[in-house]
Amino acid sequence: MSLRDGPLSDMRPPVRWVATVALAVAAVTAVALFAGDRRETMRSGVYLAARQAVGGVAGPVGAVLAIPARWIAGGLGAAGAYIDAGARNRELETELSTARGWRDKAVALAAENTRYRAMMGVRTDPPIPMVFARTVLDARGPFNNSRLADAGAVRGVTEGNPALGEHGLVGRVTGVAPNASRIMLLTDVESRTPVLIARTNGRAILTGDGSAAPRLAWLRTHDPVREGDRVLTSGDGGVIPRGLPVGAAVRGYDGRWRVALDSDASPVDFVQILLFRDFAQLTPLAELQPRVLPSAATAAPAPAPMATPTAKP
Repeated sequence: MSLRDGPLSDMRPPVRWVATVALAVAAVTAVALFAGDRRETMRSGVYLAARQAVGGVAGPVGAVLAIPARWIAGGLGAAGAYIDAGARNRELETELSTARGWRDKAVALAAENTRYRAMMGVRTDPPIPMVFARTVLDARGPFNNSRLADAGAVRGVTEGNPALGEHGLVGRVTGVAPNASRIMLLTDVESRTPVLIARTNGRAILTGDGSAAPRLAWLRTHDPVREGDRVLTSGDGGVIPRGLPVGAAVRGYDGRWRVALDSDASPVDFVQILLFRDFAQLTPLAELQPRVLPSAATAAPAPAPMATPTAKP
C-alpha cells in the first residue's frame, strides 16, 4: 500500500499548508529585517516587537522542521552502525578462524611434546645406549608388518637392535641403510621373540601371525597361564635384553594364548632403538673373566706320634 492510499494521506494537506505559511512568514521577516537593519532602529519599539514576533513564530516552525532532520540523521547513523557492525563481524570471523587454526596447532604440538617426553623417559636397567627415531609405515603385504625409521648405520644402528615404543617393545631392526632402517614389528609373520611369563618364569616364543595379538608358541611352564599375566622379554639367545615389557596374556578367539601388546596403546610414530649387540656390553669383559681363586688344599697334617713299646712280662 502506498503512502497516498494509507491512513496518513489526509494529513498531507495541513502539513503542506503549514510549511507554506512558515516559509512565507520567514521570507517576510527576512525582508523586514534587511530593510530595517539600521543602527538607529535597533532600539526602536517596532524592531523589538518584530523581533519578538519572529522569534515566537520561528521557534515552533524550526522545531517542526527539525523533526524530519533528526529522523534522517538517526536513520543514517543506524545504517552506518549496521554497516560497521557487519564489517566488524567479518573481521571477527576471520580472526576466530585464524585463532582456531593456531589452537589446533597448539594442541597437536602439546600432544607431540607429551609423547616426546614419554619417549625420552624410556630407560633400561642396566642402561643401554639408545637412538631416537621417527617411523613411517612400510606396507609390504597384508601379513608383513614393518616400519621405516629415519636412523641408520650412521647413528650406530645395526641389524637385530630392539625398538621400544612409549609403552613397550615394538619389534627389532631387520635392515639397515646409512640413514634409515627397517623395523619388523612383533605382529609380522616372520617375527620370533623369546619371552617369559613374569608370574611363573615360564618360557615361550612370541610368534607373529599378522594379527594384532601374536600367539605364545612353545610354551613351557609348570603353572598354567592366567588371563592378564605380564609377558616380558626373556633374553634367551642374547638377541634382545631381558625384562623389556611386551604385553599381557589373553585367550584368543582360536583358544590359544596370545599377547595383547603394550605398544598398541599409542601409534608407533616414534621409537627408541636400543644399540644392543650382546650381553658383554652390559658388563665390562674384564669382570667376566675367571678369577684366580685361592687353593682349597690345606697344610699337610702333622705326623701322628709313634706308640712306645711296652715291656712284656
